[in-house]
Amino acid sequence: MTEKEQYDAIAKEIHSDNSPVGIDAKKTHILILQKLINIEERLARLENKIQ
Repeated sequence: MTEKEQYDAIAKEIHSDNSPVGIDAKKTHILILQKLINIEERLARLENKIQ
């Protein structure tokens, strides 16, 4: 997936016609938190490998 395709997919996922800013804030925050949790888990696995 290209950067543009990834950008468009994310934009489509978080878009909201009901929001004055055009995005669903709750959905956006949940997606960000999920990604951060995934990064944290991956980092922990890498740290465990090098110890």
